[in-house]
Amino acid sequence: MMLFEEGKFLLDDPISKYIPEFANPRILDQFNEKDTTYTTIPANREITIRDLLTHTSGIDYAVIGSEKMRAIYAKSGIPSGFVSDKILLGDKIRALGKLPLKHQPGERFTYGLNVDVLGYLVEVLSGESLDQYFQKHIFEPLGMTDTYFYLPSSKFDRLVTVYTEDDKHHPVKATDQTVPGVSVNFPLVEGTYFSGGGGLSSTVKDYATFLQMLLNKGEYNGKRLLSRRTVELITTNQIGDLNLGRDKFGLGFQITTKNGQAVLGFSEGSFSWGGILGTIYWADPKERLVCLMFIQQFPLSHSEIQGKFKALVYQALND
Repeated sequence: MMLFEEGKFLLDDPISKYIPEFANPRILDQFNEKDTTYTTIPANREITIRDLLTHTSGIDYAVIGSEKMRAIYAKSGIPSGFVSDKILLGDKIRALGKLPLKHQPGERFTYGLNVDVLGYLVEVLSGESLDQYFQKHIFEPLGMTDTYFYLPSSKFDRLVTVYTEDDKHHPVKATDQTVPGVSVNFPLVEGTYFSGGGGLSSTVKDYATFLQMLLNKGEYNGKRLLSRRTVELITTNQIGDLNLGRDKFGLGFQITTKNGQAVLGFSEGSFSWGGILGTIYWADPKERLVCLMFIQQFPLSHSEIQGKFKALVYQALND
């Protein structure tokens, strides 16, 4: 969105304008489970940048997506984002652009590799690798000194252990076999895959700073990254009549609706999301709250702890 403010693109530009491999998209039609071959039909229209920001493009997720699309992505070597191998984001995103979509662009919400595509878009438009762009234009201005795609060796001992569960739901250390296709210790290698959708490691303090910048309408400690109006655009319903449970989706965040605020107390207009290893966060503009809970575990059978954390935060408010 910083590049959007610089006039580098418009939200309804087709992504193929900048990444030609996404031109003339096609939709998955018939799929043969025995050999993963498939047929396609033409898409009704091109994928736009707005589609990517709202996860309505029809791009699915590797590893955690639908069974058919997981098989197609695996056959083409499309990663989920947690990568230890010496591969490049651009190579994989260009390959992704030639693969079929799960559904027509704009038809419905499908959480997928959209932000990885946007990460490569940042590289194309800025002329910098995604790690360099983030460091120069976001992390340094905000003082986020503990956020990296791959950790420097001096901080290896601070990486929190990832856990999974045994058959009695007791926590045990995870391995690279816990989540197929996901390397649990990928931040400890000298990697080259800067995944826009899932590659960063950070701390509660650093990510709270980022959320506070957005809560402050684009400014933090005298450093302005975005205009007030752009932040309002990011946190406005961008999926029309489509729904995400009781809520809507903006440009990268779930947006709490009037109906959705009845669930656990989030104020209408709060924006939120989370991560695969149990991390959750939200920012509540009405109550001026930035709330984060980081848990390094997959799967998390006791996910009620997340709901209880949310309830505890709001019961503590006292006007």
